[in-house]
Amino acid sequence: MIRTDVLILGGGLSGLSTAYHLGERAGRSCLVVDKSPVIGGTAGSVRREGFVFDHTGHLLHLHDPYGKRLVATLLRGNLAWLARSSWIHSQGVDTRYPFQANTFGLPAAVVEECVAGFLKTVHWPAPPATGSFRDWCLAQFGEGISRRFMFPYNEKVWRRSLREITTDWQGPFVPKPAAGEVIRGALMDQAQAFGYNAAFSYPIRGGIQSLPESLARSLAGGRLRLGARVASVDLAARVAVVEGVGEVGFGRLVNTMPLPHFLDLARPLPAGVLEARRNLRHNSVYCLNIGIARPRVSDKHWIYFPEKGFAFYRAGFLSNFSRHVAPAGASSMYIEAARRPSEKVELPRLERLFLEGLRACGILRRSDRIVARHWAPIEYGYVVYDRDRTAALKTVFAFLRKAKVESIGRYGAWKYSFMEEALLDGKRCAERLSSGGRSRAQGLARGA
Repeated sequence: MIRTDVLILGGGLSGLSTAYHLGERAGRSCLVVDKSPVIGGTAGSVRREGFVFDHTGHLLHLHDPYGKRLVATLLRGNLAWLARSSWIHSQGVDTRYPFQANTFGLPAAVVEECVAGFLKTVHWPAPPATGSFRDWCLAQFGEGISRRFMFPYNEKVWRRSLREITTDWQGPFVPKPAAGEVIRGALMDQAQAFGYNAAFSYPIRGGIQSLPESLARSLAGGRLRLGARVASVDLAARVAVVEGVGEVGFGRLVNTMPLPHFLDLARPLPAGVLEARRNLRHNSVYCLNIGIARPRVSDKHWIYFPEKGFAFYRAGFLSNFSRHVAPAGASSMYIEAARRPSEKVELPRLERLFLEGLRACGILRRSDRIVARHWAPIEYGYVVYDRDRTAALKTVFAFLRKAKVESIGRYGAWKYSFMEEALLDGKRCAERLSSGGRSRAQGLARGA
């Protein structure tokens, strides 16, 4: 049996960030294990036919001062800063994102419906009838905006009635404009930026894979083991069985794997935790990456598709993030659809529907030649924020605290978040685990 002070399950951003911030100076040994032969988890990339494809769109939305310094330090000049160009395709036209502030260009009757409904929420506000996301949308944006975008788009993502979805997830992700901004956005093409992702960063070379690789370079001396699937975790004996490694004794455990999957591997679990685990639900994301033998198939970064006539909810243009992810004279795209885990998915059929939709809206031409394809199914794509989630997490995390287990990151903490938050989750976890040693975070904060 090998022993380590801190065992980290998962080599994605939050797990790597924890190990990075612990550092060798923190006075604790640590070991990161991941089942994949490649580092990065879902924040990874693959190479196909000269293209670099990510596991769906991964953009760096950097707001925290430390997060900005950390990413700049890790990527060392391999970082582009971009102003978002995101759009919505509905009623046969493209309008700027967010929909609620940009109805200019839609049919006049649709614009009138959306603006009138929004102004009603301003002058005759009414609280949501329930705590559902559906009723929150009606109270915030009115009937028109909700019916034309909020309802159909979010039903595509969540794959269930919005009456079942709570408002716990949206935070900064669903901005509400002022009345004047809604009116201006109905009368003219306003380029004002809204929301948390108005600007973003992306590696110049190597795709998003370059970020976890930069973190992993700090893990020398066998502190990272790939192709090492966790078979079981005994929380009482403080021993994990890891394929290719054997038994690993640990003092503290950091989980970044999807929380339900971790609970399935862990023992012993009280009956209440087992019951709570059954109330943790998710959707899967099916992402198709394609390479097209035509330059600049679009001038946009990504487009949302709320209407049912399109099998996907979003399409993005990776080669507009960086020209180095596609060969000269070519473009690359990612197209996304969500499904419940219980839904049967036939990838050839879904690919056909994707390509038909892209041709129908004019992004692809009939003459376009697809020179590369890569499916990137993500089993745990979105955590479902239904009415059972909060109580279930309260039970699970109360138990994990007593068991001295940290469960962090988008999937370990079972939340909706972005990449900077995953990096900061790792930093904060390392600080909690540190025994008073000077961590990398302290060094970076002081300019060391």
